[in-house]
Amino acid sequence: MFVRKKPNKSGSVSVQVVDKSDGYRVVKTIGSTCGADEVQRLVEVGKSFIARQSRQYSLFPKDEHDNAVVLDFVQLLSNASIRTMGPELIFGRLFDNIGFDVIPEELFRDIVVARLVYPTSKLKTVDYLYRYRGKTISSESVYRFLDRLNDQHRSLAQQIAYHHSRKVLKHISVVFYDMTSLYFEADDEDDLRKIGFSKDGKFQNPQIMLGLLVGQNGYPIGYDIFEGNTFEGKTLLPVLKSIQKRYGFGKPVVVADAAMLSQNNLQMLNRQEYPFVVAARIRNESQAIQNAILQKCHGRINGQSMEIIRGDGCRLIVAYSDQRAKQDARNRQRGLARLRKRVGSGRMTKEHLNNRGYNKFLKLTGEVSIEIDDTKIEQAARWDGLKGFLTNTKLSPTEVIDNYGQLWHVEKAFRISKTDLRIRPMYHRRRKRIEAHVLVAFVAYAIYKELERRLHQAGIPMSPKRAAELTQTMYEMSFRLPNDPQQQHILLQMDAEQQQLYDLIC
Repeated sequence: MFVRKKPNKSGSVSVQVVDKSDGYRVVKTIGSTCGADEVQRLVEVGKSFIARQSRQYSLFPKDEHDNAVVLDFVQLLSNASIRTMGPELIFGRLFDNIGFDVIPEELFRDIVVARLVYPTSKLKTVDYLYRYRGKTISSESVYRFLDRLNDQHRSLAQQIAYHHSRKVLKHISVVFYDMTSLYFEADDEDDLRKIGFSKDGKFQNPQIMLGLLVGQNGYPIGYDIFEGNTFEGKTLLPVLKSIQKRYGFGKPVVVADAAMLSQNNLQMLNRQEYPFVVAARIRNESQAIQNAILQKCHGRINGQSMEIIRGDGCRLIVAYSDQRAKQDARNRQRGLARLRKRVGSGRMTKEHLNNRGYNKFLKLTGEVSIEIDDTKIEQAARWDGLKGFLTNTKLSPTEVIDNYGQLWHVEKAFRISKTDLRIRPMYHRRRKRIEAHVLVAFVAYAIYKELERRLHQAGIPMSPKRAAELTQTMYEMSFRLPNDPQQQHILLQMDAEQQQLYDLIC
């Protein structure tokens, strides 16, 4: 076979592949053109066709002939030949490594990975699956899946996350608990979605309450959902006892913010022998204890602490910090500046004499004059830098303070869920879908923490959020070689950051 250039009456040139082995036969017409450069390109394409027919095809160019072969191959590629593989390579692999792959629902994996990379609505998840995974699925199929997800798989998914956290932590001796509110872009309430105190500042929107229990460094242990008007202080014991019964671990030290535990709850924890560490409202203690605190803390230097045994047997530990003292003073000065401006305006009345905010520094002189009480300011300054902790444990003051200092991990977990994973606002109305939405976010958070752990262990200065961005431009090309029916798949060249992430996980 050879390539022939045949002039046409129109002035163009046809390029053909001719076979003279058995007579004279045009095997293939490559094309026709008027330009000399294009004629030469068609000639090279014709030569590559002959090479394929003789099984001499090569992707590695050695001369102009092979260049034409490569060009011919590239021209066969389409947009469908390239797809994003990073999310599956990184987050899909972590999904399997943790053990979530035992849940026999491929759509569960897809929705969780999409939540980590493209944390938008379920309808956007359908678009993601089509554009980046080549999967066609209807939004109705997603919603039907959500309707059964929580009932069928919540228990197993939470168990997998718990056992992974326990494996990482070796032993769960301390747990951290907090609650947050998740609001809905809706106006109507129901048996779950209620208007209540919103930590998101969305007091006009119905919401639910999410209680989250994590171990040290924020590794997830479990969660529960409550009605939107539930008082957060009533949720700790039910969540703690439920998770403890489910997994059979002992009674770890419970660390929580003061708002979580009322006096009644503390007494119940004591009676049921749950060790706890909570923030103490030292200004709400009895006058005798307040006097003892000020006396014992007088002249304390940065980092020092003292303790008092309360009448209920709990230890009240008070620590002093120079940094906290400066912050307390700055906050008070800013508040007083605003208060002085209001007093100077003459608009202050007797109704403003209360203990709300900085109004506690006001006093009434004469019959109608309101002014700032400098004596109260001096008394308040004596408490600058002091923070109290209440515990029924035998931990040293340093251990108590250090354990409470890790409470920010659960706050960070909420922040990650609300920003990186966009758990709120929610648009679902049905309870089953709301519960499924929270479950997906919980599993995604477990994968997020595992990626964060591996990056930290490897000393790679990369955040999980940055890793998610990198996965969006990690591509795979699919193609078939000539005379080979088997489809081939190769990852395209990655940049240095992507390669580092790929090597860490894969």
